[in-house]
Amino acid sequence: MTFTSIPDASDGALPTEPKRPTAASRVSASFAMFRNGKSIAGLVIVGFFVVLAVFAEWIAPYDPLEKDFQALRQGPSAQHWLGTTHMGEDVFSQIVYGTRGVLIVGLVAGVLATLVAVIVGVTAGYVSGWKSESLSALTNVFLVIPGLPLIIIVASQYEDPSIVLISAVIAITGWAWGARVLRAQTMSLRHRDFVQAAKANGERLHRIIAVEMLPNLTAIIASSFVGTVTAAVLGLTTLAFIGVIPITNLNWGTILFWAQQNGAFPDYWWWYIPAGVCIALLGMALSLINFGIDEYVNPRLRSAGERARAMRKKGLSTSSGVTAVRTAPTDE
Repeated sequence: MTFTSIPDASDGALPTEPKRPTAASRVSASFAMFRNGKSIAGLVIVGFFVVLAVFAEWIAPYDPLEKDFQALRQGPSAQHWLGTTHMGEDVFSQIVYGTRGVLIVGLVAGVLATLVAVIVGVTAGYVSGWKSESLSALTNVFLVIPGLPLIIIVASQYEDPSIVLISAVIAITGWAWGARVLRAQTMSLRHRDFVQAAKANGERLHRIIAVEMLPNLTAIIASSFVGTVTAAVLGLTTLAFIGVIPITNLNWGTILFWAQQNGAFPDYWWWYIPAGVCIALLGMALSLINFGIDEYVNPRLRSAGERARAMRKKGLSTSSGVTAVRTAPTDE
């Protein structure tokens, strides 16, 4: 009979402890939601618009309000890539400079609305009793406030409302949906073992929320931020198109406003189609990022996406309703 030696401490072969995740691995896991094809495509498009906004002075060939009276309502040419307006202003330069205003409003409104949604939603989901009910009632009130009429009323009180003011009003009317979702997710997390263990150890409320809960809500917060930015961009362009925002706040909506006011539809297509395409592209990019985050958050969508990608690698059609079955050979 043979015996196998069991390593002990004297042999120097102790069981190895699992490695703790490094800071790089934690950062990599936080951005795992942006690794699918939809999110990457959306991020590339958004990155293109960010480059336009940051380097507008170097990319735009003219000042957006510079007038060329020798080229009024001129079509695309070598001098004016996207044509000119009724005052001889270069449309391409206006679109490049207008990108900056659109992204600033979207970013500021998204950050403000997401901060309020996280504070109200996570707190309402973690605490109980009258505190939770009060925050939930506050969220319900802001859910039914009509955003567009409120923005029109606030903007009409100022001769030249700033972009920050417009962003703040959009954020005030846009945080409630994210807070509602975060409250529901937090209520499902507060009874988990790791949260109960932190509470039993006497951890403070702010540390439990910041350290134990928020990392598990990263994908939901990112999705809420992207959705708020999308709503802010559409809200800004809508307000500019109907003439609520002054013309000094140059953006894609003001380009459409002046095109509509000066009879550009439908003959002078170069005046309004590029701005509309930019709005559609940015909205599509943000939607793709949101779809990618949803696929990461939802296990069913994630497994369906992985299965579809595996089928495409094998040359199988993902839209076919018939699954090929391979049968084992039988002996005659």
